[in-house]
Amino acid sequence: MDYYGLPTYVIQNNHLQVEVLAQAGPRIVRLRRAGMDENLLAETPDISWLTPHGEFRIQGGHRLWHSPEVSPRTYHPDNDGLKLEPLPDGVCLVGAPEIANGLHKELEIHLAASLPAVKLIHRLVNESAWPITLAAWAITQLPLGGTIYLPQPDRPAESEYLPNRRLALWTYTRLHDPRLELADDMIRLHSQPDPQAIKLGYYNTHGWAAYARDGVALVKRFTITSETEYPDYGCNVEAYCKDRFCELETLGPLTLVKPGQAVSYVEEWEITSASFLT
Repeated sequence: MDYYGLPTYVIQNNHLQVEVLAQAGPRIVRLRRAGMDENLLAETPDISWLTPHGEFRIQGGHRLWHSPEVSPRTYHPDNDGLKLEPLPDGVCLVGAPEIANGLHKELEIHLAASLPAVKLIHRLVNESAWPITLAAWAITQLPLGGTIYLPQPDRPAESEYLPNRRLALWTYTRLHDPRLELADDMIRLHSQPDPQAIKLGYYNTHGWAAYARDGVALVKRFTITSETEYPDYGCNVEAYCKDRFCELETLGPLTLVKPGQAVSYVEEWEITSASFLT
């Protein structure tokens, strides 16, 4: 199969079909329910920008990045050089070395045998001669028209005089943005097209966040690592929206990765009915 002219590789079970780029990335570019043509992920093959190391193509779908976001390190092109290794229950995508960074990315995709579920193991390997402090950053681009659900912390602080929630806002984010719905139990970001970008992040204590559209929800589950530092004022979940797509992003803790070592971060996806979110 192909994705706008780029060769792809497909794994599937009786519930899901997962399509990845076969020579670039690592990228998951399509996620379909069995018997359905609709891609649950956003397709953005026309969006790109120039970096000192070449053209970075965002492609769409799901990608592995590293945080903190720093140009040009974060935007190192990954347009070729991918190695694809089939696994008994999925595939491992090994990205080409990022020469300027001393890093390379790996993404293992494990498809459940009989459930609409996928396990993703994201890995950043330090091949440089110096230690690097970074966090694995799992970004999923999604089509507009749905809602991102961000459950709010519900555990009381040790004292009523102490805070129990945090919210990080980016420079371009407007608090009066009509797409943003703040509530005590849940923040909702309604993904309607708008040339003005919006992004927010927070420390999620529930271990899940979701995107729902047309009655179908993609739930991303992850492990919470307490007593560690997260990027962007302590965020382990972030959400973004503009005029072409929205993003549901999760992050691992900031980690000092020594030469020859790697940091791994796991997400588990489930495709289910959106009814549990209402």
